[in-house]
Amino acid sequence: MSLTRRDFARNSAITGAGVALAGSAGVLATAPNALASTESETASEKSADAHAGGVGYGPLVPDPKGLLALPAGFKYRIITYSGRTKLESGEFTPSNHDGTAAFDGPRGTTLLVNNHELKGPRAGWDHPVPLTEGLVYDPAAAGGCTVVEVRPGGQVAEWVGIAGTSTNCAGGSTPWGTWLTCEENSDKAGTNGMTKDHGYVFEVDPIDRRANKDPKPLKFFGRYDHEAVVIDPKRGHAYLTEDAASPNGLFFRWTPPKGFEYGRGTFRKLADDAGVLQAPKCFDSGGKFVDDLSRATRIGTVYGVDWVDVPDRDARTTPVRKQFADGEITRARKLEGMWWGDGGAYVVSSYAREESPGRHDGQVWFYDPKRRTLTLKVLLGVNPDPSKDGAFDGPDNITVSPYGGLVIAEDGEGVQHLFGATDSGRTYPIARNELNIGTEEEPEYSEFAGVTFSCDGRTLYANIQTPGIMLAITGPWKRQRR
Repeated sequence: MSLTRRDFARNSAITGAGVALAGSAGVLATAPNALASTESETASEKSADAHAGGVGYGPLVPDPKGLLALPAGFKYRIITYSGRTKLESGEFTPSNHDGTAAFDGPRGTTLLVNNHELKGPRAGWDHPVPLTEGLVYDPAAAGGCTVVEVRPGGQVAEWVGIAGTSTNCAGGSTPWGTWLTCEENSDKAGTNGMTKDHGYVFEVDPIDRRANKDPKPLKFFGRYDHEAVVIDPKRGHAYLTEDAASPNGLFFRWTPPKGFEYGRGTFRKLADDAGVLQAPKCFDSGGKFVDDLSRATRIGTVYGVDWVDVPDRDARTTPVRKQFADGEITRARKLEGMWWGDGGAYVVSSYAREESPGRHDGQVWFYDPKRRTLTLKVLLGVNPDPSKDGAFDGPDNITVSPYGGLVIAEDGEGVQHLFGATDSGRTYPIARNELNIGTEEEPEYSEFAGVTFSCDGRTLYANIQTPGIMLAITGPWKRQRR
Protein backbone atom coordinates (compact mmCIF):
# COMPACT_ATOMS: atom_id res chain seq x y z
CA MET A 1 0.00 0.00 0.00
CA SER A 2 1.42 3.38 -0.96
CA LEU A 3 1.86 6.21 1.51
CA THR A 4 -0.14 9.01 -0.09
CA ARG A 5 0.85 12.67 0.10
CA ARG A 6 -2.38 13.37 1.98
CA ASP A 7 -1.62 10.64 4.56
CA PHE A 8 1.89 11.96 5.12
CA ALA A 9 0.76 15.57 5.45
CA ARG A 10 -1.98 14.58 7.92
CA ASN A 11 0.41 12.45 10.02
CA SER A 12 2.99 15.24 10.05
CA ALA A 13 0.41 17.73 11.27
CA ILE A 14 -0.75 15.38 14.03
CA THR A 15 2.64 14.27 15.35
CA GLY A 16 4.62 17.43 14.67
CA ALA A 17 8.33 17.28 15.47
CA GLY A 18 8.02 13.66 16.57
CA VAL A 19 8.05 12.58 12.94
CA ALA A 20 11.55 13.99 12.52
CA LEU A 21 12.94 11.73 15.23
CA ALA A 22 11.11 8.54 14.38
CA GLY A 23 13.05 5.35 13.87
CA SER A 24 16.46 6.45 15.10
CA ALA A 25 18.40 7.23 18.21
CA GLY A 26 18.10 10.94 17.59
CA VAL A 27 19.06 13.59 15.07
CA LEU A 28 22.67 13.44 13.98
CA ALA A 29 23.57 17.00 13.13
CA THR A 30 26.40 18.55 11.25
CA ALA A 31 30.12 18.00 11.30
CA PRO A 32 32.53 20.94 11.66
CA ASN A 33 32.04 23.49 8.88
CA ALA A 34 28.52 22.25 8.29
CA LEU A 35 25.46 24.37 7.57
CA ALA A 36 24.47 24.46 11.23
CA SER A 37 27.82 25.94 12.27
CA THR A 38 28.01 29.63 13.09
CA GLU A 39 30.31 31.72 10.94
CA SER A 40 32.13 32.99 14.03
CA GLU A 41 33.04 29.49 15.22
CA THR A 42 35.85 27.74 13.39
CA ALA A 43 35.94 24.01 12.76
CA SER A 44 38.85 23.53 15.16
CA GLU A 45 37.06 25.51 17.88
CA LYS A 46 33.94 23.43 17.43
CA SER A 47 35.93 20.19 17.66
CA ALA A 48 37.68 21.51 20.78
CA ASP A 49 34.33 22.42 22.34
CA ALA A 50 33.04 18.94 21.59
CA HIS A 51 36.04 17.34 23.29
CA ALA A 52 35.70 19.65 26.30
CA GLY A 53 32.12 18.45 26.57
CA GLY A 54 33.19 14.82 26.76
CA VAL A 55 32.78 13.94 23.08
CA GLY A 56 35.45 12.15 21.10
CA TYR A 57 38.98 11.20 22.08
CA GLY A 58 40.93 14.42 21.84
CA PRO A 59 43.19 15.88 19.16
CA LEU A 60 44.94 13.67 16.64
CA VAL A 61 48.62 12.97 17.27
CA PRO A 62 50.85 13.03 14.16
CA ASP A 63 52.29 9.65 13.21
CA PRO A 64 56.12 9.56 13.11
CA LYS A 65 55.78 6.85 10.45
CA GLY A 66 53.70 9.18 8.29
CA LEU A 67 50.70 6.90 7.87
CA LEU A 68 47.86 7.41 10.36
CA ALA A 69 47.31 10.12 12.98
CA LEU A 70 45.23 8.93 15.95
CA PRO A 71 44.19 10.29 19.36
CA ALA A 72 46.54 9.63 22.28
CA GLY A 73 46.16 6.09 23.61
CA PHE A 74 45.14 4.61 20.26
CA LYS A 75 47.28 2.51 17.97
CA TYR A 76 47.01 0.89 14.57
CA ARG A 77 48.25 -2.24 12.90
CA ILE A 78 48.62 -2.88 9.17
CA ILE A 79 46.59 -5.97 8.21
CA THR A 80 47.10 -6.00 4.43
CA TYR A 81 49.12 -3.74 2.13
CA SER A 82 48.82 -4.01 -1.65
CA GLY A 83 52.11 -4.94 -3.30
CA ARG A 84 53.65 -5.98 0.04
CA THR A 85 51.51 -8.59 1.78
CA LYS A 86 50.62 -11.77 -0.08
CA LEU A 87 47.65 -14.09 -0.55
CA GLU A 88 47.73 -17.76 0.37
CA SER A 89 48.26 -18.46 -3.34
CA GLY A 90 51.43 -16.35 -3.43
CA GLU A 91 50.21 -13.28 -5.35
CA PHE A 92 50.34 -9.82 -3.83
CA THR A 93 47.31 -8.35 -2.09
CA PRO A 94 45.22 -6.56 -4.76
CA SER A 95 45.01 -2.77 -4.70
CA ASN A 96 42.24 -0.20 -4.29
CA HIS A 97 40.63 -1.40 -1.07
CA ASP A 98 37.01 -0.30 -0.65
CA GLY A 99 33.96 -1.62 1.24
CA THR A 100 34.50 -4.14 4.03
CA ALA A 101 32.54 -5.98 6.70
CA ALA A 102 33.68 -8.14 9.62
CA PHE A 103 32.30 -11.57 10.52
CA ASP A 104 32.98 -14.00 13.35
CA GLY A 105 34.97 -16.89 11.93
CA PRO A 106 35.78 -20.35 13.27
CA ARG A 107 38.16 -20.86 16.21
CA GLY A 108 37.99 -17.26 17.39
CA THR A 109 39.04 -15.70 14.09
CA THR A 110 37.71 -12.53 12.50
CA LEU A 111 36.92 -12.73 8.79
CA LEU A 112 36.81 -9.55 6.70
CA VAL A 113 35.54 -9.46 3.14
CA ASN A 114 37.32 -6.65 1.31
CA ASN A 115 36.18 -5.13 -1.99
CA HIS A 116 38.79 -4.00 -4.52
CA GLU A 117 37.55 -1.11 -6.65
CA LEU A 118 39.42 -1.93 -9.85
CA LYS A 119 37.78 -0.74 -13.05
CA GLY A 120 38.34 -1.94 -16.57
CA PRO A 121 40.82 -4.41 -18.07
CA ARG A 122 43.35 -6.23 -15.92
CA ALA A 123 46.29 -4.85 -17.89
CA GLY A 124 45.63 -1.41 -16.42
CA TRP A 125 46.52 -2.47 -12.87
CA ASP A 126 49.71 -3.67 -11.21
CA HIS A 127 47.83 -5.78 -8.67
CA PRO A 128 44.41 -6.92 -9.92
CA VAL A 129 42.45 -9.60 -8.10
CA PRO A 130 44.00 -12.95 -9.16
CA LEU A 131 41.91 -15.17 -11.43
CA THR A 132 41.50 -18.08 -9.03
CA GLU A 133 40.06 -21.12 -10.76
CA GLY A 134 36.32 -21.51 -10.23
CA LEU A 135 35.88 -18.03 -8.74
CA VAL A 136 35.97 -15.96 -11.94
CA TYR A 137 32.98 -14.17 -13.48
CA ASP A 138 34.65 -12.29 -16.36
CA PRO A 139 38.35 -13.08 -16.97
CA ALA A 140 38.83 -9.65 -18.56
CA ALA A 141 37.86 -7.68 -15.42
CA ALA A 142 40.34 -6.61 -12.73
CA GLY A 143 38.15 -6.32 -9.62
CA GLY A 144 36.71 -8.64 -7.02
CA CYS A 145 36.93 -9.41 -3.30
CA THR A 146 39.43 -10.99 -0.98
CA VAL A 147 38.69 -12.61 2.37
CA VAL A 148 41.07 -11.67 5.18
CA GLU A 149 41.38 -13.91 8.23
CA VAL A 150 42.77 -12.39 11.44
CA ARG A 151 43.61 -15.09 13.97
CA PRO A 152 43.59 -14.67 17.77
CA GLY A 153 47.40 -14.68 17.84
CA GLY A 154 47.57 -11.90 15.27
CA GLN A 155 48.47 -13.99 12.22
CA VAL A 156 46.81 -12.96 8.96
CA ALA A 157 45.77 -15.03 5.95
CA GLU A 158 44.10 -13.76 2.76
CA TRP A 159 42.48 -15.47 -0.20
CA VAL A 160 40.26 -14.63 -3.18
CA GLY A 161 36.50 -14.64 -2.61
CA ILE A 162 35.47 -13.64 -6.14
CA ALA A 163 37.39 -12.42 -9.20
CA GLY A 164 36.61 -11.03 -12.64
CA THR A 165 34.16 -8.37 -11.47
CA SER A 166 34.49 -4.63 -11.99
CA THR A 167 34.77 -1.61 -9.70
CA ASN A 168 33.67 -3.38 -6.52
CA CYS A 169 32.65 -0.51 -4.28
CA ALA A 170 30.88 -0.22 -0.89
CA GLY A 171 28.76 -3.41 -0.85
CA GLY A 172 27.06 -4.65 2.31
CA SER A 173 26.65 -7.57 4.70
CA THR A 174 23.60 -9.81 5.14
CA PRO A 175 21.88 -10.90 8.37
CA TRP A 176 22.88 -14.51 7.62
CA GLY A 177 26.60 -13.75 7.53
CA THR A 178 27.52 -13.27 3.87
CA TRP A 179 28.77 -10.31 1.85
CA LEU A 180 27.08 -8.64 -1.13
CA THR A 181 29.68 -7.07 -3.40
CA CYS A 182 28.45 -4.34 -5.75
CA GLU A 183 29.83 -3.40 -9.17
CA GLU A 184 29.93 0.38 -9.59
CA ASN A 185 30.27 -0.03 -13.32
CA SER A 186 27.74 -1.04 -15.95
CA ASP A 187 29.93 -1.83 -18.97
CA LYS A 188 28.29 -4.27 -21.34
CA ALA A 189 30.06 -7.17 -23.02
CA GLY A 190 32.27 -5.82 -25.80
CA THR A 191 32.83 -2.47 -24.02
CA ASN A 192 36.23 -1.59 -22.50
CA GLY A 193 37.46 -5.10 -23.19
CA MET A 194 34.80 -6.82 -21.08
CA THR A 195 33.50 -10.23 -22.15
CA LYS A 196 30.34 -10.17 -19.99
CA ASP A 197 27.81 -7.56 -18.89
CA HIS A 198 28.61 -5.77 -15.63
CA GLY A 199 26.68 -3.65 -13.14
CA TYR A 200 25.50 -6.44 -10.84
CA VAL A 201 25.58 -7.62 -7.23
CA PHE A 202 27.27 -10.91 -6.25
CA GLU A 203 27.14 -12.83 -2.97
CA VAL A 204 30.38 -13.92 -1.28
CA ASP A 205 30.50 -16.35 1.65
CA PRO A 206 33.44 -15.60 3.97
CA ILE A 207 33.31 -19.01 5.67
CA ASP A 208 32.33 -21.59 3.04
CA ARG A 209 34.74 -21.21 0.13
CA ARG A 210 32.86 -23.82 -1.89
CA ALA A 211 29.77 -21.60 -1.89
CA ASN A 212 31.64 -19.02 -4.00
CA LYS A 213 32.30 -21.36 -6.91
CA ASP A 214 30.91 -20.32 -10.30
CA PRO A 215 29.89 -16.73 -9.42
CA LYS A 216 26.32 -15.84 -10.35
CA PRO A 217 25.19 -12.22 -10.81
CA LEU A 218 22.06 -11.45 -8.79
CA LYS A 219 20.28 -9.82 -11.71
CA PHE A 220 17.03 -9.27 -9.81
CA PHE A 221 18.76 -6.36 -8.01
CA GLY A 222 19.14 -4.59 -11.36
CA ARG A 223 22.04 -3.60 -13.61
CA TYR A 224 23.41 -0.14 -12.91
CA ASP A 225 26.34 1.53 -11.12
CA HIS A 226 25.79 -0.14 -7.76
CA GLU A 227 27.37 1.34 -4.65
CA ALA A 228 25.98 -0.23 -1.46
CA VAL A 229 23.26 -2.57 -0.23
CA VAL A 230 21.59 -3.40 3.09
CA ILE A 231 18.97 -5.99 4.05
CA ASP A 232 16.03 -5.29 6.35
CA PRO A 233 16.20 -8.34 8.66
CA LYS A 234 12.56 -7.97 9.71
CA ARG A 235 10.71 -7.24 6.45
CA GLY A 236 13.12 -8.81 3.96
CA HIS A 237 13.55 -5.80 1.69
CA ALA A 238 16.93 -4.95 0.20
CA TYR A 239 17.90 -1.29 -0.19
CA LEU A 240 20.53 -0.26 -2.72
CA THR A 241 22.29 2.93 -3.81
CA GLU A 242 23.46 4.04 -7.25
CA ASP A 243 26.48 6.32 -7.67
CA ALA A 244 25.78 8.05 -10.97
CA ALA A 245 25.23 11.41 -12.65
CA SER A 246 23.64 12.93 -15.77
CA PRO A 247 21.03 12.40 -14.45
CA ASN A 248 21.69 11.85 -10.75
CA GLY A 249 21.40 8.34 -9.32
CA LEU A 250 18.68 6.57 -7.36
CA PHE A 251 17.99 4.89 -4.04
CA PHE A 252 16.29 1.53 -4.66
CA ARG A 253 14.13 -0.94 -2.77
CA TRP A 254 13.87 -4.60 -3.76
CA THR A 255 10.95 -6.64 -2.45
CA PRO A 256 11.48 -10.43 -2.48
CA PRO A 257 8.91 -12.75 -4.03
CA LYS A 258 6.19 -14.00 -1.71
CA GLY A 259 7.26 -16.95 0.39
CA PHE A 260 11.00 -16.42 -0.20
CA GLU A 261 13.16 -17.49 2.74
CA TYR A 262 16.54 -15.83 3.18
CA GLY A 263 19.66 -17.82 3.96
CA ARG A 264 23.03 -18.89 2.67
CA GLY A 265 22.81 -19.71 -1.03
CA THR A 266 19.12 -18.91 -1.48
CA PHE A 267 19.74 -15.85 -3.68
CA ARG A 268 21.33 -18.12 -6.29
CA LYS A 269 18.04 -19.99 -6.66
CA LEU A 270 16.02 -16.91 -7.64
CA ALA A 271 15.12 -16.06 -11.22
CA ASP A 272 16.69 -13.01 -12.84
CA ASP A 273 13.37 -11.14 -12.64
CA ALA A 274 12.43 -12.28 -9.12
CA GLY A 275 10.81 -9.78 -6.79
CA VAL A 276 10.13 -6.13 -7.52
CA LEU A 277 12.75 -3.38 -7.91
CA GLN A 278 11.54 0.16 -7.20
CA ALA A 279 12.81 3.74 -7.02
CA PRO A 280 11.60 6.39 -4.53
CA LYS A 281 9.19 9.24 -5.08
CA CYS A 282 9.48 11.68 -2.18
CA PHE A 283 7.21 14.47 -1.02
CA ASP A 284 7.34 16.96 1.83
CA SER A 285 4.86 17.44 4.68
CA GLY A 286 2.81 19.77 2.49
CA GLY A 287 2.41 17.09 -0.16
CA LYS A 288 4.81 18.74 -2.63
CA PHE A 289 6.89 16.43 -4.81
CA VAL A 290 10.66 16.54 -4.14
CA ASP A 291 12.77 15.97 -7.24
CA ASP A 292 16.20 15.77 -5.58
CA LEU A 293 17.39 15.16 -2.01
CA SER A 294 19.80 18.11 -2.26
CA ARG A 295 16.80 20.42 -1.79
CA ALA A 296 16.85 19.65 1.95
CA THR A 297 18.68 22.44 3.80
CA ARG A 298 17.80 21.68 7.42
CA ILE A 299 18.73 18.86 9.76
CA GLY A 300 15.58 16.94 10.65
CA THR A 301 13.91 17.44 7.26
CA VAL A 302 11.49 14.55 6.71
CA TYR A 303 10.18 13.31 3.38
CA GLY A 304 7.49 10.72 2.84
CA VAL A 305 8.40 7.99 0.36
CA ASP A 306 6.35 6.13 -2.23
CA TRP A 307 7.96 3.45 -4.37
CA VAL A 308 7.74 3.31 -8.17
CA ASP A 309 8.42 0.14 -10.18
CA VAL A 310 11.52 0.06 -12.40
CA PRO A 311 10.40 -0.71 -15.99
CA ASP A 312 13.51 -2.63 -17.16
CA ARG A 313 15.83 -3.53 -14.31
CA ASP A 314 18.46 -5.13 -16.59
CA ALA A 315 18.75 -1.89 -18.60
CA ARG A 316 18.77 -3.72 -21.92
CA THR A 317 18.48 -0.52 -23.98
CA THR A 318 18.27 2.37 -21.48
CA PRO A 319 20.09 2.87 -18.15
CA VAL A 320 17.72 2.37 -15.24
CA ARG A 321 17.96 5.96 -13.97
CA LYS A 322 17.05 7.27 -17.45
CA GLN A 323 13.88 5.20 -17.67
CA PHE A 324 11.99 7.75 -15.55
CA ALA A 325 10.71 11.13 -16.71
CA ASP A 326 11.01 14.29 -14.61
CA GLY A 327 8.45 14.26 -11.83
CA GLU A 328 8.27 10.47 -11.56
CA ILE A 329 11.04 9.77 -9.02
CA THR A 330 13.47 11.46 -6.59
CA ARG A 331 17.19 11.57 -7.36
CA ALA A 332 20.40 12.37 -5.45
CA ARG A 333 24.04 13.01 -6.38
CA LYS A 334 26.70 10.45 -5.48
CA LEU A 335 24.66 8.07 -3.38
CA GLU A 336 27.35 6.14 -1.54
CA GLY A 337 27.63 3.93 1.53
CA MET A 338 24.80 2.50 3.63
CA TRP A 339 24.53 0.68 6.94
CA TRP A 340 21.58 -0.94 8.68
CA GLY A 341 21.01 0.13 12.29
CA ASP A 342 18.40 1.56 14.66
CA GLY A 343 15.68 -0.23 12.69
CA GLY A 344 16.44 1.39 9.36
CA ALA A 345 18.99 2.25 6.69
CA TYR A 346 21.52 5.08 6.95
CA VAL A 347 22.15 6.39 3.41
CA VAL A 348 24.96 8.71 2.27
CA SER A 349 24.87 11.34 -0.47
CA SER A 350 28.49 12.44 -0.77
CA TYR A 351 28.07 15.92 -2.27
CA ALA A 352 26.00 18.04 -4.66
CA ARG A 353 27.09 20.76 -7.04
CA GLU A 354 25.91 22.32 -10.31
CA GLU A 355 24.16 19.17 -11.56
CA SER A 356 21.83 19.29 -8.52
CA PRO A 357 19.28 21.90 -7.39
CA GLY A 358 21.13 22.32 -4.06
CA ARG A 359 24.78 22.41 -2.97
CA HIS A 360 26.38 20.59 -0.06
CA ASP A 361 29.46 18.57 0.88
CA GLY A 362 27.61 15.61 2.31
CA GLN A 363 24.30 14.30 3.60
CA VAL A 364 23.39 11.27 5.68
CA TRP A 365 19.73 10.22 5.53
CA PHE A 366 17.85 7.66 7.62
CA TYR A 367 15.17 5.59 5.94
CA ASP A 368 12.52 4.31 8.35
CA PRO A 369 10.77 1.35 6.66
CA LYS A 370 7.90 1.32 9.15
CA ARG A 371 6.94 4.97 8.62
CA ARG A 372 8.25 5.06 5.04
CA THR A 373 10.13 8.28 5.64
CA LEU A 374 13.58 9.68 4.87
CA THR A 375 15.00 11.95 7.59
CA LEU A 376 18.08 14.13 7.10
CA LYS A 377 20.55 13.37 9.89
CA VAL A 378 23.84 14.94 8.76
CA LEU A 379 24.32 17.92 6.45
CA LEU A 380 27.80 19.23 5.64
CA GLY A 381 28.16 22.67 4.13
CA VAL A 382 30.49 23.31 1.22
CA ASN A 383 34.04 23.19 2.56
CA PRO A 384 35.76 26.49 1.60
CA ASP A 385 39.30 25.13 2.04
CA PRO A 386 39.66 21.32 1.98
CA SER A 387 43.45 21.61 2.30
CA LYS A 388 43.09 22.70 5.94
CA ASP A 389 42.64 20.15 8.69
CA GLY A 390 39.59 20.22 10.94
CA ALA A 391 36.68 20.32 8.51
CA PHE A 392 34.95 17.25 7.12
CA ASP A 393 33.50 16.81 3.62
CA GLY A 394 32.60 14.04 1.20
CA PRO A 395 31.24 11.25 3.44
CA ASP A 396 31.42 7.85 1.78
CA ASN A 397 31.45 4.48 3.58
CA ILE A 398 29.63 4.51 6.91
CA THR A 399 28.99 2.27 9.90
CA VAL A 400 26.87 2.42 13.04
CA SER A 401 29.17 2.53 16.06
CA PRO A 402 28.65 0.19 19.05
CA TYR A 403 29.59 3.24 21.14
CA GLY A 404 26.76 5.40 19.81
CA GLY A 405 26.26 7.43 16.65
CA LEU A 406 28.09 6.86 13.39
CA VAL A 407 31.64 6.45 12.13
CA ILE A 408 32.13 7.91 8.66
CA ALA A 409 34.92 7.49 6.10
CA GLU A 410 35.83 10.68 4.28
CA ASP A 411 36.29 10.80 0.50
CA GLY A 412 36.49 14.53 0.01
CA GLU A 413 39.06 17.00 -1.20
CA GLY A 414 42.38 17.62 0.55
CA VAL A 415 42.81 16.16 4.03
CA GLN A 416 41.02 12.83 4.64
CA HIS A 417 39.61 11.61 7.97
CA LEU A 418 37.66 9.00 9.77
CA PHE A 419 35.23 10.94 11.94
CA GLY A 420 32.42 10.24 14.34
CA ALA A 421 29.03 11.89 14.78
CA THR A 422 27.04 11.56 18.00
CA ASP A 423 23.27 11.32 18.21
CA SER A 424 22.97 15.00 19.15
CA GLY A 425 25.14 16.24 16.30
CA ARG A 426 28.58 16.70 17.82
CA THR A 427 31.41 15.50 15.64
CA TYR A 428 34.95 14.45 16.40
CA PRO A 429 37.99 13.15 14.51
CA ILE A 430 39.09 9.55 14.86
CA ALA A 431 41.94 9.33 12.35
CA ARG A 432 43.72 11.31 9.64
CA ASN A 433 45.47 9.86 6.60
CA GLU A 434 49.07 11.12 6.59
CA LEU A 435 50.34 9.05 3.65
CA ASN A 436 51.13 11.58 0.93
CA ILE A 437 50.78 9.92 -2.48
CA GLY A 438 51.32 13.23 -4.28
CA THR A 439 54.33 15.53 -4.09
CA GLU A 440 55.66 17.87 -1.43
CA GLU A 441 54.50 20.84 -3.50
CA GLU A 442 51.11 19.30 -4.28
CA PRO A 443 50.26 16.78 -1.55
CA GLU A 444 47.51 14.24 -2.14
CA TYR A 445 45.84 11.94 0.36
CA SER A 446 43.69 8.98 -0.62
CA GLU A 447 40.17 8.45 0.63
CA PHE A 448 39.24 6.25 3.56
CA ALA A 449 36.87 3.32 2.93
CA GLY A 450 35.69 0.03 4.40
CA VAL A 451 35.01 1.33 7.89
CA THR A 452 33.63 -1.47 10.10
CA PHE A 453 33.92 -2.68 13.69
CA SER A 454 34.85 -6.21 14.69
CA CYS A 455 31.91 -8.17 16.04
CA ASP A 456 33.11 -7.68 19.63
CA GLY A 457 33.41 -3.91 19.08
CA ARG A 458 37.04 -3.73 20.17
CA THR A 459 38.66 -3.08 16.80
CA LEU A 460 37.77 -0.56 14.11
CA TYR A 461 38.91 -1.72 10.68
CA ALA A 462 39.36 0.84 7.91
CA ASN A 463 41.01 1.05 4.50
CA ILE A 464 43.15 3.65 2.80
CA GLN A 465 42.10 3.05 -0.79
CA THR A 466 45.35 3.98 -2.53
CA PRO A 467 47.69 2.15 -2.59
CA GLY A 468 45.41 -0.27 -0.73
CA ILE A 469 45.97 -0.66 3.02
CA MET A 470 43.73 -2.35 5.58
CA LEU A 471 44.24 -1.07 9.12
CA ALA A 472 43.09 -2.28 12.54
CA ILE A 473 42.60 0.52 15.08
CA THR A 474 42.39 -0.20 18.80
CA GLY A 475 42.32 1.97 21.89
CA PRO A 476 40.20 3.25 24.78
CA TRP A 477 36.84 3.23 22.99
CA LYS A 478 34.01 4.66 25.09
CA ARG A 479 30.33 5.43 24.81
CA GLN A 480 29.90 8.86 23.26
CA ARG A 481 27.59 11.30 24.97
CA ARG A 482 24.53 12.41 23.10
